[in-house]
Amino acid sequence: MKLGLQLGYWGAQPPQGVGELVAAAEEAGFDAIFTAEAWGSDAFTPLAWWGRETERIKLGTSIVQMSGRTPTSIAMHLMTLDHLSNGRVILGMGVSGPQVVEGWYGQPFGKPLARTREVVDIIRKVLAREDKVTNDGPHYPLPFRGENSVGLGKPLKPIVHPLRADVPIWLGAEGPKNVAQTAEIADGWIPIFYTPRSAGMYQPWLDEGFARPGARRTRADFEIAATCHLQVVENAEQKQLVLDAIKPSVSLYMGGMGAQEANFHNQVFVRMGYEDLAKEVQQLYLSGEKDKATSLIPDELVDDMHIVGTPGEVKEKVAQWEETGVTTLLLSARSADEIRSVAELLA
Repeated sequence: MKLGLQLGYWGAQPPQGVGELVAAAEEAGFDAIFTAEAWGSDAFTPLAWWGRETERIKLGTSIVQMSGRTPTSIAMHLMTLDHLSNGRVILGMGVSGPQVVEGWYGQPFGKPLARTREVVDIIRKVLAREDKVTNDGPHYPLPFRGENSVGLGKPLKPIVHPLRADVPIWLGAEGPKNVAQTAEIADGWIPIFYTPRSAGMYQPWLDEGFARPGARRTRADFEIAATCHLQVVENAEQKQLVLDAIKPSVSLYMGGMGAQEANFHNQVFVRMGYEDLAKEVQQLYLSGEKDKATSLIPDELVDDMHIVGTPGEVKEKVAQWEETGVTTLLLSARSADEIRSVAELLA
């Protein structure tokens, strides 16, 4: 199983010491680094900046929000970065949620599965560069002929010849239909709450996608890149401190990352068997009682979602994740020493 360094998105200020983390990840044998975006920093620019001093490590987005750019614009970013990095880019994309899509990007959120299919198809047409790029779909028509069109748009082929005609596209997906479509049309999947205990829930959805006519991949060559926090501790007391420190993040996603009517992260926890807990945490979080919401998060859930333990326990848990089909673990890290120690432990 491969290791990826999850750099995430920026907070109020750019993070410090990232260059050292990236250098250590490449030196230690990590397969890739990944950046994210929310409603602040973008995912592509940090890869160009921090990846410029690297030679081997892959550069991935986890994830690009599709509504933030047109499909051809995403393809332009992709072609440019792929040339600059000599063919090391992995494009991770997702639909985000209605609060961000409609509130920040000012775009409609409806029909996310159909929009995803169109975006992926257009990007692949750009990269293939076999013909001028057109699209008859309702969401991203090319050329545009809708309201306020002046009627002068014409199909175009990219000026730049792509370095690779088939860059890997991994999709972030959470629900049954979205996961099945990901298995059908993508090269990989970036699940946000994949765990050994919940892995069985996802397998029928993946199998449905692999079985569809024209599916790109099979289970044998499909990537699953799961995100978790991995930390080595010396004893049970230290482990409890780490689990407690992670709980605010779990309660944020369960209760606060989305509207009450449409929190896709919350629904994942419901499917994992925590329906009553997810409902109560969301009610408390949205009413402003964040600490009380966090206090309800059980140790067993956090322990399932992340890999925390003694060296032997960590190696055992990593093996469990791999057995469920995970091909890459996306890990966050606080120091270069931590990266090196994790790589050494799991070598």
